[in-house]
Amino acid sequence: MTTSDNQRAIRSFVLRQGRVSSAQARYHEEGMPRWGIPYRNARLDLDATFGRRAPRILEIGCGMGETTAIIAAANPQNDYLGIEVHTPGVGSLLKEIAVRELTNLRVVQHDAVEVVRDMLAEGSLAGIHIYFPDPWPKKRHHKRRLIQPPFVALLASRLAPGGYLHCATDWEEYAQQMLEVLAAEPLLQNTAADYAPRPDYRPLTKFEQRGKRLGHGVWDLIFRRN
Repeated sequence: MTTSDNQRAIRSFVLRQGRVSSAQARYHEEGMPRWGIPYRNARLDLDATFGRRAPRILEIGCGMGETTAIIAAANPQNDYLGIEVHTPGVGSLLKEIAVRELTNLRVVQHDAVEVVRDMLAEGSLAGIHIYFPDPWPKKRHHKRRLIQPPFVALLASRLAPGGYLHCATDWEEYAQQMLEVLAAEPLLQNTAADYAPRPDYRPLTKFEQRGKRLGHGVWDLIFRRN
């Protein structure tokens, strides 16, 4: 196995079994044919996917989908592509799409590295959101963290000039690593001296609000493509 093959084999997620509720299962079954995009090792035609030409924002790791749906609903001028691997979260996100009647949000249930590498063209994105990725706090697991130099270089290549990469984490040590990795990418430039204020378009989650009450910090990093 080559070094590049080994790097691709390291996953930033673990496919836990997780309980899928009957509602999540129903929305997953009914929603994926309508709003889901199957992974293929081929470039995705975003204009055909959304039926229009508009700024495209990628969100990696949608969780249970509420934040993704809120952002898409508040910004109908943009199109959003969400990537999530866990079925309960995908089902919940598809429910949000159905209930909110969103026309500008699609979902891919697959590994984000492979989706970005194989399906998205260079310069095709206006923005990328990565909110609260798994911090993998144990040092021996840091290699599983999503924000690593090769993946950041790949993400930067998919941004159009002026496009932005927005990461957020509630782990200070991971925030420091993110800052170091992002600052070292030659295609990206920090929009702040170090960490950025939370922009209005990123809503506060219930988890984040609870953490703030307990005195926990959250760090936002916003870099732009040169």
